[in-house]
Amino acid sequence: MARLRQLYVQVLIAIALGIALGLLAPATAIEMKPLGDAFIGLLRMLLGPIIFCSVVLGLTHVRDMRQLGRLAFKALLYFEVLTTVGMALGFVVVNVFEPGSGLHATHLAMSDSVTKISNTASHFTAVGFFLSIIPNTIIDAFAKGEILQVLFISILTGAALSVGAKEDSPILRGIEEAQTILFRILGFIMKVAPIGAFGAIAAAVGAHGSGTLVYLAQLVALYYATSLFFVLVILGSVCAFAKLSIFKLIRLVREELLLVLGTASGEVALPRLMQKLEKAGCDEAVVGFVLPAGYSFNLDGTAIYMAIAVGFIAQATDTPFSLGQQIGVLAIMLLTSKGGTTVAGGAFIKLAATLQTVRALPLNGLGLLFGVDRLMATCTALTNVVGNTVAVFVVAKWENAFDRAKFNAYMAEISAPPAEPAAAAPLAAPVAVKAGE
Repeated sequence: MARLRQLYVQVLIAIALGIALGLLAPATAIEMKPLGDAFIGLLRMLLGPIIFCSVVLGLTHVRDMRQLGRLAFKALLYFEVLTTVGMALGFVVVNVFEPGSGLHATHLAMSDSVTKISNTASHFTAVGFFLSIIPNTIIDAFAKGEILQVLFISILTGAALSVGAKEDSPILRGIEEAQTILFRILGFIMKVAPIGAFGAIAAAVGAHGSGTLVYLAQLVALYYATSLFFVLVILGSVCAFAKLSIFKLIRLVREELLLVLGTASGEVALPRLMQKLEKAGCDEAVVGFVLPAGYSFNLDGTAIYMAIAVGFIAQATDTPFSLGQQIGVLAIMLLTSKGGTTVAGGAFIKLAATLQTVRALPLNGLGLLFGVDRLMATCTALTNVVGNTVAVFVVAKWENAFDRAKFNAYMAEISAPPAEPAAAAPLAAPVAVKAGE
């Protein structure tokens, strides 16, 4: 019974019950969707304030602006190298296994949903992407909940305070108190995580039926296998080089990964990850900068998804797609894969933006992927979360801002079995008292 009190066990049970309900009673399962939407909404509500407080407080410890510049350079360099490796791996796999060959889907009609997404993606430009980082007003960044805009404001505020604020500044004390309150609110919200995961997974399975689990199984299986290879081999090698264990890091964030599994959204993990990675020995400034930035620039799962999806569409629609064209598309996707939303379907929108930009592949090929996008989105979010967790630890070690003893102590704490409630002590037997004593 003590094991049932652990969050990841409760979430795992909720996911299993959600899948069962989706298969056995689809109509009822679809009605559970508001539970998942509400839970994601509650967490997204906290994203902006938590990122702001964590980044600002982290940067106030950086008194040398050259240190901040060095941290940003290292983080962005790491992001670009790893996402490029992920994208290249996706292209290699899709060319070797050719999951779309033989489908001959040359006469596809554009569905209303795909048309709407394509029209949204058609407005993507490189200049527009960089300009979108600057919000109209400071309040607007928080109102829209755009991670890049909030991060931009947070870095400016943190840099200004680190240069001009005194250590006993009431502004800093207020931000510290706000952060404490936000994490306390987060603790309240996480108590209903199993309900949110149940609602999200039940609605997804119920809406598409059992076909969701088998349709385009070859493509889905190839994507999952490629992502697993990337996590265990590529990220595992990176961890080994940094003298870390990928399996320990996965165990560290297992609760967050199960939440992502149920909701197909990486955003649900961000607030808890920021808190947990600091407890695991990573410097507050590194966590506060690298993790939010990684959610926009270090999207390993998105990179793999886009590479495999582009190759699949070319094969399925019998469109010639030379090696030179693939390299050109890869260069474009290094930009289009960045930024944007991390909720379910975000990678699909970025893929549409890529096809709109390239024009070498039929846009109606997106319809082939629309039915299995929910399955693909789950794997994408899981890979992105693991990739960003590894990024924080690697950059922290690179900056000599990692406390190994603190990490080992925290891993021992979360790995220890939950203690059983203490049994009431038995009443002492009455002692006979002799007369005269």
